[in-house]
Amino acid sequence: MPERLPRTEIHHEPESIVCTCGCERVRVGEDISEKLDYTPGVFTVERHIRGKWACKACETLIQAPVPAHVIDKGIPTTGLLAQVLVAKFGDHLPLYRQERIFVRAGLAIPQSTLGAWVGACGVQLQPLVDALREALLAQAVLHADETPVQMLAPGKGKTLDRWYERRPPFALDSGPGHGSDFGSVGSLQNRMASMCQSGGVATT
Repeated sequence: MPERLPRTEIHHEPESIVCTCGCERVRVGEDISEKLDYTPGVFTVERHIRGKWACKACETLIQAPVPAHVIDKGIPTTGLLAQVLVAKFGDHLPLYRQERIFVRAGLAIPQSTLGAWVGACGVQLQPLVDALREALLAQAVLHADETPVQMLAPGKGKTLDRWYERRPPFALDSGPGHGSDFGSVGSLQNRMASMCQSGGVATT
């Protein structure tokens, strides 16, 4: 990452430097890893410095563990990932536009890289999505809204409308049409114990 970016150093040291043999360990080195962070309009770099502590008497070495990250061995912090996700899904800002915004902020992050980050976050968030889905489907009555979204039709070279059954905070299901006959309401109802109401259509 460019040296010109400001850096914040975060030190990680063992809770105790006393060896099991009773000797006090001495610092013999450190490992440094860098994570790219983003404050709207400003890129900064977190430097994670993990000191190495050794006991000369019994020749052992300890070091603080690597902090957990959303993307293992990746460079983005949780703050940068949150910025990309909120901009894409909350503010409807496509990744190619975010790429241009980041260039203006001083660092070029390819659209393909941003897409890989979004995909990795999706994998990590899937258990939460599954839990929310099960909680909603367990309700006696579910109110939803069918929303058409244009998508590419595979092999046809044109777009088609696919209807998403949306119940905040996320889309529950999708289908080729709307209504109880062949839309997403029907498929959703098959997994519910009671009634689903959507856009004037109610199924039980």
